[in-house]
Amino acid sequence: MKTNLFVALAFASALAAGSAAAQPAPFNEAGVTMGHWHLISKDVEANKNLFLAMGAKLYMPGGNPLISFPGLYINLNLGMEKGEGGTQGSVVNHVGFIVDDVQKRTAEWKAKGIKVLPGNNGRLDQAYVETPDGVRMEILEDKTQTVPIRNEHVHLSLTEAEIPKAQAWYAKTFGGKPGMRNGAPVVDIPGVQIRFAKADRAQVPTRGRILDHIGFDVKDHAAFVRRIEAEGVKLDEPPRKVPNGSTITYITDPWGTRIEIIERAPLGPAVQ
Repeated sequence: MKTNLFVALAFASALAAGSAAAQPAPFNEAGVTMGHWHLISKDVEANKNLFLAMGAKLYMPGGNPLISFPGLYINLNLGMEKGEGGTQGSVVNHVGFIVDDVQKRTAEWKAKGIKVLPGNNGRLDQAYVETPDGVRMEILEDKTQTVPIRNEHVHLSLTEAEIPKAQAWYAKTFGGKPGMRNGAPVVDIPGVQIRFAKADRAQVPTRGRILDHIGFDVKDHAAFVRRIEAEGVKLDEPPRKVPNGSTITYITDPWGTRIEIIERAPLGPAVQ
């Protein structure tokens, strides 16, 4: 309980800092925190405007737009690659934010031209927003939080038999804390909760979809890679340094979620 309280207080402190929108959650003992979603947007400008209207900040590292919410970055393009297919139907069924007041925030978004879909079964503490190219985002409510919006979860869609395996894999690989939410298994990693929903059949991999991959930031890239390789996790490609100074590599979970592992270089100031 003391450890959980310390992590919660540290996260709250980080969010309250002057650069809160660009501040990830503190690293866990495995040196991991939530990093980003990487979209292959069909219309970068439309996606950028949607996220800014929802309360994001904009950075331009290396001249490329990078969206920032508390606990999350969102890349909007991936070189010359083209994405096809939204999140539904892929192993990452949807992603989620949490806001301080669903009705208040969605009213603000609607006034800015964002299409908001209603919650399930008439729920007023839940809503959905989809990007123009089909990334489904669940919006949930926590009236006690001190920021208008922050990242909350990634919801994977797996067959029932695979869910316990996936929970164990994410907990081991990223130092996450396994638990339960509303009777369903979850894994808590700083800045995000990985949730699992039952699917009738295996879903398609994320690579090449609009949401091509998710990413975790690590404190020490070389050390993290050594550990997961020793545990039998195979890299999709050798680690490399990209022009902005970050070090990256990719892995793919056993169910088809592409995951970037990044030791992130400083971003510099927000531009919007």
